Amino acid sequence: MSDAKLAKTNRLNRIAGQVRGVAKMVEDDRYCMDILHQIQAIKSALAKVESQVLKDHAACCVNEAIASGDEAEQRQKFEELVDLLEKRRG
Repeated sequence: MSDAKLAKTNRLNRIAGQVRGVAKMVEDDRYCMDILHQIQAIKSALAKVESQVLKDHAACCVNEAIASGDEAEQRQKFEELVDLLEKRRG
């Protein structure tokens, strides 16, 4: 496994642990603000992983489509990114 893939996997495993921790906090009727702070931390951690996956996609998949010279493939990769960004805004 590459270092980049291992880093993303480790980060996602930590996030999964954080989510389980928040579920336990809810079960234990912990203070709402403490729970909300943990949820914000999870969202931030997920955003970092999302950003890295997006960068990887641009560096690999999109770059390969551009290098191929295949206009249909280039259009498909562009449309995938546009669709993703539209979903993030929605």
